[in-house]
Amino acid sequence: MGTPLTGGQLAAKRVVFVSMNYRMGRLGYFAHPALIKESPDEPVGNYGYMDQLAALKWVQQNIKAFGGDPNKVTIFGESTGGGSVMAHMISPLSRGLFRGVILQSPGVPTARAHSTPLSSLEEAEKTALDYAASLGIEGSGADALAALRAVPAETLTKGASAPEVLAGMSTGKPVIGVSGSIIDGRFLLETPEAAFAAGRQAPVPVIIGANNRDLGIGQAATKDDLFQLLGKYAAQARNLYDPTGQEPLDELKQQVFADKTLVEPSRHLADEMLRAGQPTWWYRFSYVAEALRNDPKWKGTLHGFEILYTLDIPAALVKDKVTPADWAMAALASAYWVEFATKGDPNGGSRPNWPQHDPAADKVFDFRNNGATVGADPLKPRLDLWQRYWEEEK
Repeated sequence: MGTPLTGGQLAAKRVVFVSMNYRMGRLGYFAHPALIKESPDEPVGNYGYMDQLAALKWVQQNIKAFGGDPNKVTIFGESTGGGSVMAHMISPLSRGLFRGVILQSPGVPTARAHSTPLSSLEEAEKTALDYAASLGIEGSGADALAALRAVPAETLTKGASAPEVLAGMSTGKPVIGVSGSIIDGRFLLETPEAAFAAGRQAPVPVIIGANNRDLGIGQAATKDDLFQLLGKYAAQARNLYDPTGQEPLDELKQQVFADKTLVEPSRHLADEMLRAGQPTWWYRFSYVAEALRNDPKWKGTLHGFEILYTLDIPAALVKDKVTPADWAMAALASAYWVEFATKGDPNGGSRPNWPQHDPAADKVFDFRNNGATVGADPLKPRLDLWQRYWEEEK
């Protein structure tokens, strides 16, 4: 779709790379009662996921013609794409269509039900009815459906791009008519957290992780507001995130919201996969392109920018300022991803050994400026606090 984030470099490394387009926003997640009445026995609302499911079935039927093996399919994605991977992990309709998963900063949904909540079918229906009413379309019968189908696509997509939806979530002013992932009773039966707790996910090897300067979704006008997000743990949170009281609010918001939304939920998913006996590798991405290291914005890897390295395209950001170190990190990260797709284990060759996740060992595999290293997780006290908070919120 015109982005520079292509998989050609991976396709040159012993794998067949397949990408897909799928519907998003109101076109992808919309559960108007009239649509449900029209197809009462079909999955409803999650049309974006159904597009992805159709693509996965296409791969099973056709990938041999491209030199691929339908029994060795790895699905991977970042942010909402990572959330999509999670959705397919727990959907009964996707079972058997892949043998491995890679989740990079998975966003909607996450492994914590209250971090970025899913919509119930009833909530999604109300969202759709409210949006239709905003267009002057009332009711839930065939006439309403015909009127909705007559609305120009440009109107349906207006104000509902991915950046606009994220901005709405961050400011507490959600975009009208967008439900996000819907527990529809067919494609999604429950939240990922509930499915993982009961072991109802696809039993496949997993790579899961997040970035050290990842995305945070939420709003807080003051430090007090921010730390109150952790309820009775507010004082402990203040001591962990702002021990001197000197951290700027914006810096604290980045740390707190990223831990809440992506970093701790990613660790939780890794813990649950290990408990289920699934081979699991947990990572953190911290590498910054050499040309950007003096830029105060780039204190670490921002949301989505690990993709440049896992796809082996580091010049997509810094263009002619890309350095040998940048290329080396891209070669390293992409090699782990390709090895995992090839044999279900990222290790091989002369690369540093990436041990499987072990919560008791307090280790994280970190893609840092000086290479990939295994060490104690400096974020562990913060993530442990969020873990206690989430466990009490169940």
